[in-house]
This record gives sequence, C-alpha cells and structure tokens, in this order.
Amino acid sequence: MRLEIYHIDAFAREVFKGNSACVVMMRQPIDADVMLKIAAENGVAETAFILKTPQGYGLRWFTPDLEMDLCGHATLAAAWVMFHFYEKQADTIRFNTCEGVISVVREKESGFSGCTADEANPLYTLDFPCRPGTPAELPAEIYAALSIKPAETYLSRDYLLVYENAAQIREIRIDRNEFDKIDLGVGGVIVSAPGEGEGCDLVSRFFTPRATILEDPVTGSAHCTLVPYWSARLGKNVLSARQLSARGGELYCRLENSRVRISGNAVCFMKGSIEI
Repeated sequence: MRLEIYHIDAFAREVFKGNSACVVMMRQPIDADVMLKIAAENGVAETAFILKTPQGYGLRWFTPDLEMDLCGHATLAAAWVMFHFYEKQADTIRFNTCEGVISVVREKESGFSGCTADEANPLYTLDFPCRPGTPAELPAEIYAALSIKPAETYLSRDYLLVYENAAQIREIRIDRNEFDKIDLGVGGVIVSAPGEGEGCDLVSRFFTPRATILEDPVTGSAHCTLVPYWSARLGKNVLSARQLSARGGELYCRLENSRVRISGNAVCFMKGSIEI
C-alpha cells in the first residue's frame, strides 16, 4: 500500500522552527501497531494519520511510543495538508477523533495584536476542549527531577507547574533518572510562567517522562489547561503564548464558551510517499 506522507513544521512561519509533525494520508485503514511503527520510524514528536470515510475524515495521533488522546501541532499540520492538497476550496476542516469532532478554520485575517494573517499566510485555528486543572500534590518523582521547584501545582491530563518568571522556565532542567520513575501515560508536565519580558502573556515548556522525546517543542494540547488558568489569573480571554523550547513556537489563544481556540501558522518541510 502506498501512503502519502508530509513533514510539516507547525506553530511556525519558517522551517526548522515550531514543532515537526508527519501527516500520513491513508487510502484504507491500517492496524494501530503499524501506525505506531511508522511514527517511530518518522522520529518526530507526533505523526497524524488521516483516513477519509463515509462519515468524514478520521484523525489519529501517534508519538514514537504510543497513541495520543489529543495533539495540537499534529492537528494543525493535518489541517495544513488538507487545505493545500485535498480540500483547497474549504475554509473549515472537521476531523473525527477520539476526542469528538475537532474543527480547524483557515483565517485570512488576524484578531490578535502583533500577529498578521492574509490569504498567502493564513492562521489556522483549532477548536479544542477546555481542560482546566485542579490543585494537586506534586508526585515525589517529578519534584525530585526538577532543578527549580514550582510555586503552584495543578492537574488535568497533564501536571501544570506554575513559576514566578520566564527566566525560571528557560533555566529549568530535568533529571531523567528521577523523572522516568513515574509513568503518566498520555500525560506530561507543563511548566509555565507569566510572559513578562517575552512579549507575550504566558510562556511554557512541556516534558513527558519515559518518552523517546523528553521535551516537546510546541504543545498545542497543553494550552487546553494553560489557557483557562492564565485567563482567570490575568482577567482576559485572548492570550498570546510562547513555548520556550530550543525550536520555539508562537500560539494565539482564545477562551470561548468553554472551548479553547488555538491559532498558529505552519510550513511544509517536505512531502513524499512510502510503501508498506
């Protein structure tokens, strides 16, 4: 079977920035274990698999290690591929996922300060669930792994650790010997602080214990928890976010009717095909 495959850098305006995702277009279903092998072979943070069915487009996400329940940058990458190669006239793409129907809108105008969009360089807006965290006790394994300890801890799918400033987020280091003693399944650990001095409302980084890729460069799904927290703390529903990984990424977010709208750009690094 021949599969079309695309390598997209999401939440970025140029290649080698943002977060890399592979997008695989399937002509017929393939087994989950084969998807996982393809994702491991790709070696990027996430691979998105799209299958057209009578009910619409199905979408699944795989890291090199497991199937995910939700992924932002790979959904953005999947939408970019759909808009550019398969649904060129559409302004909205809807994916059927394990999280329900997720829509992505191609927007030719930006409603965000400091962010431009036009027909040549649109924004892509994901309609994601809101996953607010609740106060929680930080597990000993995570606490021991952190070079800088957080001021607050919350838990949703992911642990959200809140810090005082962006410098702490940049400087934090993870001791993998301690970190990998805990298994969070599809969850991870978000570290976040106000974006003062960074030109945005909030900054973050994201780490996953026992994962092939320890630090995710840009994590859209983490903002399902980040946005409700910072919206309440800052008293605003429109937020600009920056992930302070080595590659970096820019996200523009709105909290609307218990949903989180996450907007960003994407660029294509390469495209091709594989035989399985």
